[in-house]
Formats: sequence, C-alpha cells, structure tokens
Amino acid sequence: MEKVVGRVEERLLLGKIEKSGEPELIAVYGRRRVGKTYLIRNGFSKDLAFEFSGIHHATLTQQLENFALALTQAAGGLPLAIPKSWMAAFQVLRQYLVPLVKKERTIIFIDEFPWINTPRSGFLPAFENFWNSWASKEKKLVVVICGSAASWMINRVINNRGGLHNRVTRRIRLLPFTVGETAAYLKQRKIKLDKYQLLQVYMTMGGIPQYLKEIEPGESVAQVTDRLFFTKDGLLLEEFKNLYYSLFDKAENHIDIVRALAKKSKGLTRTEIINACKLSSGGYATQLLAELAESGFITPYVPFGKSTKDALYKLTDEYSIFYLKFIDGHKATGAGTWLKFYSGTSWKSWGGYAFESICMKHISQIKKAIGIENVYAEISVWRYLPKNKVEQGAQIDLLIDRNDSCINICEMKFSVAPFEISKSYQKELDNKLKVFQSQTGTRKALFLTMITTYGVKNGTNYPGLVQKELTMDILFA
Repeated sequence: MEKVVGRVEERLLLGKIEKSGEPELIAVYGRRRVGKTYLIRNGFSKDLAFEFSGIHHATLTQQLENFALALTQAAGGLPLAIPKSWMAAFQVLRQYLVPLVKKERTIIFIDEFPWINTPRSGFLPAFENFWNSWASKEKKLVVVICGSAASWMINRVINNRGGLHNRVTRRIRLLPFTVGETAAYLKQRKIKLDKYQLLQVYMTMGGIPQYLKEIEPGESVAQVTDRLFFTKDGLLLEEFKNLYYSLFDKAENHIDIVRALAKKSKGLTRTEIINACKLSSGGYATQLLAELAESGFITPYVPFGKSTKDALYKLTDEYSIFYLKFIDGHKATGAGTWLKFYSGTSWKSWGGYAFESICMKHISQIKKAIGIENVYAEISVWRYLPKNKVEQGAQIDLLIDRNDSCINICEMKFSVAPFEISKSYQKELDNKLKVFQSQTGTRKALFLTMITTYGVKNGTNYPGLVQKELTMDILFA
C-alpha cells in the first residue's frame, strides 16, 4: 500500500469502519480524478478482498464479463464463467465471500457504481438484494461503493426510497486537496516550489491529485502550465469536456451554466442563470445547479440577511475557471504560451478571481488565523445595487458574520509583491463599509480584513482602516 497524503478525517473514519465490528455499507463520491479509488485502496490497514470497477458506456455483457475477470483475479483460481445476470453475479460473489467473512474482517470495493447500472440491466435491484438478504447480516463485512457522479450517488443510493433506503451506514464526500495538502503531496513527490508558485499551480488546476501528479521535478510553473494546457498532447487541454461528460449524461446544459458563471466572477442568482442559459424555470434548473454543486464545480453563497432562495452561485472549480479563461476559443499553443498571457491584463483579472475562490474554500484556515476558530460564524456575500444616480453601490465577496457581535469584511488581493492601497481604493473601502452598515442596519463591529499574497505595503498610511492582515501563508496551514 502507498502512503495517503492529507485526508486526515477520511483516514480516521476508515480506521473506525475497519474496527467497528458491524456490517458496513460505505458510499464514497466526489468528482473525477479527485483520488477516491486511491483512498479506498490505500486508506485501510489491510488489502481489499475484491475490487471491481464499472466501465463507462459499456454494455451489460461487457460489465458482467469485467466482473467475472475481477472475481477470477481475486479468487486466484480457474477463469469463472460470465454470469447471465447481476442476480447470478452477486450469488457467485456471495459464495466467494462466505468463507472469508467467517475468518476475518473483509473489505470489498465496487468502483464507478453508477456506470454499472446500465438501462434495464437489473444491477441496482440485484445489489439491493445482495445487501439486504445477506451482506447486511455479516458483521465482518465492509462493502464500499464509489462513484464520480455525485448527484447519482446521492439520489439513487444515499437518498434511495427503495431497497437501499437508510442502508448506507457511512458516507464520504471526497473534496480536492486543500492548499496545504497540495503542498504536502508535491513535497512527497520531490517537487520543490515556493508558496507563491504552489499557489499559482493550485489556481490553474486546483487540488486534484491526478492533475498534480503530472508535475515533474525541476519544472517551473510556466513550464508545467505550457506542457499540461497548451501542447497538443497535454493532459488538461482536452480534459474539460471529458470531465463533464463523464459525470453527467446530458452535460450540455451543465457546461452552459459553467460558461455563464465563468463570465461573471461576482456570481449569478438562480434567475439570472435561467435567463442566461435559457432554461425552464422549473425543477430542471434546480436539478442542474444541485448536480454541479454536489460535484464541486459551483458553490452557492447565501447573501447576508437573505435566505437560500436568494443564493448567489459562483464557479469555484479552478481548472474550469482557467480553461474557460485561457484555452477555450484561444488559438495560442506551444512553449511560451503561458508567459505570453502572464504579462497581460487577462492574467491579473484571472488571478484575482482564482485567489478569491481559493480563499472562499479555506474558511477554516482563515478563521483560525483570525483567532476565531471556536466562534460560530456564518459565511456569506453581499451586494447592493444603487436605486438612483445619487446612491453608491457596493459588493463584498466574503464576510464572516460572527456570533460575538463582530463581522469580518474580507478583501482578497492577489499580487506579485506586497499590495499597495491607493487613495482611490481607500475611498472604495470606506464606501463599502459605509454602504454595508447603512443598508443592512447592522450594529455589529466591522473589521476590515485584508487577505493578500505578501501583505499590505502601506497599511500604516491609513490608520484604523485595516483591522487584520493575513497573507497566503495562512492557506497552507
């Protein structure tokens, strides 16, 4: 087994499962290439007794043949005949497992679970029967089922209203690495980059282990980016469509939403998304948004003082943000492409957008750095559109509404050097605080919090303006 980097909570849970002494049905889900299979193969202290993975868009016969091959390999005996149905397949699996569970704790793993459930295959009813009639009574058996199609796993397994209703004993939603886990992962792979370079890597591909695995020792960030995104055989050049079509059966509308959000870094409401993508305003739009959110591509943020129906949706998948900004529709390719973008204004706008998104995903690290990790707080966004030419509008991309009568108004700035507050920006900040206080009527103390890469250069020029300064270092905690 290989060492698992990070994933502290998940590894602790797998350890508890292994020692629980009860039959366990574990549902694991998360986006493509996030490391689900790796975690299950290496997160337990013992080897898997059986492992089988579904094949995308395969026929029933092909899936059953694949199952027979996997069971033959696990049993180490003569080749098994291909079962005629999933009922027969699970009966053969049961016969294989009976002597094993009498001796010791036994773990089996069925990967890409949604792909196996092809139309009219009878797979899900057969699995339900396998679990309910036998597996659920075996105290030494652990069954792990896994899928990249997060919405399918939630709707058809976790919230199942049929034979699997309330049968899942544990669930793991595996998210991308944090910035800190990404640094630890690359360090283990002998990749030496400083924090600013690591942050740029994260901004282009996020904390997706399979993407990060492609980085080679001795490469600069520009070299990595050119090779993976801008060469004809680059892993991430054609990944975009593969990513969405592997997760969603009809991915066109999902991609339309992602494209619409990529154009609006400040986010869109549900109504604005429906209008921009010409969707029906019924349950279908809600379903699409839920599927994208569960898969980790978009994130809904409830505006301060509003309810969930007023949520503002933002595109928060780093890879999708980068792809749509620099690759989709662009003809530039080959060595030096990224350095060309690096010197342009589009790089600055992307950098600010991506840095904000990363900060929003590392709220626990930000709270800890502020010293309020044990204080209950709600995270939200806020914007005010002026009703006339006299009024001034304002937008806050991150505020931490604390239970100790304080609110941290966070400003996130990505720059290659210590950030300098200009006189015009100082007026903008003063206006932001003033408009927020007057429009919300809040009586809580407002603490302007600057989150930057290298700190604020001239904060002392404006005494009392910035109450708290945080640098990118806190993201690595």
